[in-house]
Amino acid sequence: MAPHGGSAHTDGPWYRTYVVVWFWLLVITVLEVGAVAVTLPRALLVTLLVVLSLMKAALIVAYFMHLRYERLNFIFAVLAPAILIVVLVAGVAPDGVNAVLLRR
Repeated sequence: MAPHGGSAHTDGPWYRTYVVVWFWLLVITVLEVGAVAVTLPRALLVTLLVVLSLMKAALIVAYFMHLRYERLNFIFAVLAPAILIVVLVAGVAPDGVNAVLLRR
């Protein structure tokens, strides 16, 4: 990214994108704190916090790690292991829950 003036990816100053992303990260963080402060059912709270965290991670990866401007193959190389980890954890999680429940 060009240190001065506009870049090839944006029309405005180079820092404008980062300020906008920072603002949305702040909004999501405030929503997370608000969700914890308000009494919600536990399952809804956990689901909401996971979704908000994934949104924050996507913003950080896309803009601060510059994957938004990378080639699609590189993005697939980063996302494929992450998706594989989620699938593996989802496959093993029921056994882990059963093991914890059997110990009681």
